[in-house]
Amino acid sequence: MVTLEPCLMCAGAILQAHIPRVVFGAWDEKAGAAGSLYDVLRDRRLPYRAEVIGGVREDAASALLRDFFDQRR
Repeated sequence: MVTLEPCLMCAGAILQAHIPRVVFGAWDEKAGAAGSLYDVLRDRRLPYRAEVIGGVREDAASALLRDFFDQRR
């Protein structure tokens, strides 16, 4: 499980590695490639697809990311 929805490059790596399931917390409306902006992991035109489970503990994941980047600024 990861905190943020995979980006396009990460989704490509996931498919190349034949990872069967991706579980993440927060959706990424700007760069997400697992259902929000793109849906690469479930694209039927590709020879391999992964199961996607998104939004797991979404509020906690979003808060964790927000707190991390607030501290960095």
